[in-house]
Amino acid sequence: MAISSGDTPEIKRLTSICASHSTIDSQLFTDYKVYRGLRAPDGRGVLTGLTEISDVMVNTEENGKFVPCPGALYYRGYNVKDIVADIIGSERFGFEEIIYLLLFGRLPDETDLSSFKDLIGSYRKLPPAFFRDIIMKSPSVDLMNSMARSVLTLYSYDPSADDLSLTNVLNQCLYLIATYPMLAVYSYQAYAYYKSDSNSFFIHDPDPKLSTAENILHMLRIDSRYSNLEARVLDLALILHAEHGGGNNSTFTTRLVTSTGTDTYSAMAAAMGSLKGPKHGGANIKVCRMFDDIKSNVRDWKDKDEVRSYLTKILDKEAFDRTGLIYGLGHAIYQVSDPRAEIFRNSVGKLSKAKGRDDEFALYSMVEEVGADLLRERRKTDKGVCANVDFYSGFCYQMLGLPTELFTPIFAVARIVGWSAHRLEEIINSSKIMRPAYKYVGTHRKYVPLGKRVGN
Repeated sequence: MAISSGDTPEIKRLTSICASHSTIDSQLFTDYKVYRGLRAPDGRGVLTGLTEISDVMVNTEENGKFVPCPGALYYRGYNVKDIVADIIGSERFGFEEIIYLLLFGRLPDETDLSSFKDLIGSYRKLPPAFFRDIIMKSPSVDLMNSMARSVLTLYSYDPSADDLSLTNVLNQCLYLIATYPMLAVYSYQAYAYYKSDSNSFFIHDPDPKLSTAENILHMLRIDSRYSNLEARVLDLALILHAEHGGGNNSTFTTRLVTSTGTDTYSAMAAAMGSLKGPKHGGANIKVCRMFDDIKSNVRDWKDKDEVRSYLTKILDKEAFDRTGLIYGLGHAIYQVSDPRAEIFRNSVGKLSKAKGRDDEFALYSMVEEVGADLLRERRKTDKGVCANVDFYSGFCYQMLGLPTELFTPIFAVARIVGWSAHRLEEIINSSKIMRPAYKYVGTHRKYVPLGKRVGN
């Protein structure tokens, strides 16, 4: 039976009851020092664990106080800016190198990297008829759900699915890392086929000799053709999205679920559910929709005053989605700068020039500058407001011809590397289930037997 619509008088009545008995006074969160988002007022995170996988630097201590500083991101102790500079400088694809670094904690030499790439390439295979029997059946409008279903189904194909030995879990993680690009692209192709009236359909097998970024473009495009610049910019996007500390929602979900002793497939499906949320993995889509709106309503994209005027309307909840938000500006932890956005900006600019979309990139740059100034003025603060990586990633994916439905799945293709590293670290170092505390702020009431209750 299909799930019925919730738009009925009875469901609305029950919804009202639910809301009236579940709304907590927001002041209580402050009174009890419960920091929503797990961040204290000074920006520091509330510690829930220890890790050696990555470090997100946002504050520096001065005279006993924490002061915002330019953001920095470290993978296994190495500054991502340094890693990316070397990869771009040598004109090589680096995502597989990052996989190795995050999983094994050290930089691979040329021999390590070559054999690891061969291993990943050999894992890019789905079970026989998996595409036909699982992916093609009941395709979802949201590809993250399709992918999560596929991940859970792969459990049934694994004879050692519940084996939590480190060797087995590592093998499972490597397999999922290798096959995630296939699950993402094939889920889109199944959805696109059923969405259209066309009888045409194509599937490209991944090429084990190609990098992850090259394989995504190879599988997605009907002619399998792509430029070197396109593949390298996508490779950079994967590198920058691979990991962002243990406290981001989907990675924390991975560690939380892993601590229960569950299997790898269940842990990764849980992380997929977290990343799917528009406050996490779907932010770049909101940025793209906002810019579509700006481009439709601002006549001269080079006129700073006109751009400022329209952004003011957005902040005043008079334009776009009337939330008062300029999407892509600001971040939960970065205040001065998001290092990923700073790294990505230059490559996106090069791609926009190659694609003949310089005017759009200039508009993005202007919105970043003007929007940040407006936000600082509104908040009456000199604290930084910076563009985050989502500000540019959606525009990048548009220029690469990626359909919007694939934006968040591509994020998952990258982030499963971080999820895997944290799952392994959790298994190695922890034997207890995570159980954060919640403070009860309701009242204790005397129980009333059913026959004596009066409706309210």
